[in-house]
Amino acid sequence: MTHTTELDLGPQALIVARLAEGVPDARLGDRTPCPDYAVADLLGHLAGLSLAFRDAARKDLGPSTAVAPGSAKPVLPADWRTELPRLLEELAEAWRDPAAWTGLTRAGGVDLPGDVAGVVAADELVIHGWDLARATGQDYAPDLAALRASHTFLLAVAEEQDGGGIFGTVVQVPEQAPLLDRAVGLSGRDPNWSAGQAER
Repeated sequence: MTHTTELDLGPQALIVARLAEGVPDARLGDRTPCPDYAVADLLGHLAGLSLAFRDAARKDLGPSTAVAPGSAKPVLPADWRTELPRLLEELAEAWRDPAAWTGLTRAGGVDLPGDVAGVVAADELVIHGWDLARATGQDYAPDLAALRASHTFLLAVAEEQDGGGIFGTVVQVPEQAPLLDRAVGLSGRDPNWSAGQAER
């Protein structure tokens, strides 16, 4: 598992919040690169993981950090347009505490070192930000530091699992492809996915 020095998740969290703000209600039922998630489910997942990784950073271990991601379909809060940005901001602020990156914590029901949990949080924001942007037709340029951390993490996972990505089987992407495309491929997604393709 990869480790890193402290990373400011604020820029990437803000990018995801702005993507969420750009989602019209009419697109909440649209498909996403996550086969089992519509846009509403993806937004609900982002809210849940923001809460979980905020509490993981704080070492506030309880129900929010104990639930495995795939154990139930995400529920989109009724007030998600205010709740999700707030949770993303709190997530970023929690990881600005150097203590968050030390010792052990828990997320998704898994105990792991704080510095690894921070990288996983960055990866979740980067990859699911891409999911949301692609599903809703928005431009996406992730924070470079978070993207680099995500790519390093996903590459380590793929090497450990012999080609298995954290979200699915690795999709082969040319080495000269942009870093985001390579990270997306390592996550088990096709960088060329589009909402139009999903509808065919």
